[in-house]
Amino acid sequence: MRMLLLALMVFIGAQASANDNTIVFQVLKAQGLFDQKVKPLGLDWKVGENTQHNINMGFVSGTMDSKVREATTEGFWMEQKMNLGFFGEQLVEIHINKNTGEIIEMRVNGEKQTPPDQGNQEIVDMQEASISVPAGTFDCVYLKIRDNSNNQESQAWLNPTVIPMTGMIKMIQPSQFGEVVVELTGYQKL
Repeated sequence: MRMLLLALMVFIGAQASANDNTIVFQVLKAQGLFDQKVKPLGLDWKVGENTQHNINMGFVSGTMDSKVREATTEGFWMEQKMNLGFFGEQLVEIHINKNTGEIIEMRVNGEKQTPPDQGNQEIVDMQEASISVPAGTFDCVYLKIRDNSNNQESQAWLNPTVIPMTGMIKMIQPSQFGEVVVELTGYQKL
């Protein structure tokens, strides 16, 4: 359970930005469940692990390629390259403490950002599930998460034991642009 929450928060935290003019999906505020759920586990990521996802926002479709770029004494640098069609490309780099899951540093297109504020999320549903996406069919945990600060609900299908880094297989999240759907298309776990 704790690893599943970490997976969701890392994936989402890397997509948050303090700059409202940057086209980055404000899926959830990452820190809400992050700190309290990660401490006993630590991260067991390997440099070179990667995932590929399709992103669909209705009028905008794109891709996101994520990888563990580097291990440091404090943690890991995760890099996400997003191609958002006519909105262009974006590079998100996030340095994550391997022991606590805290965001040490975050950059969007090379510019340092303030990590997302602590949110007010709660899990309103969690159950075992199976889901099919372009990368295949996976057993997973389904989560429905409510952000009480804006009364919006997100859905996530996760399996961090099979899918590296975030464990994200699929996510559906409301945004200012409409519903955002993210689906796994490929991965490499080392």
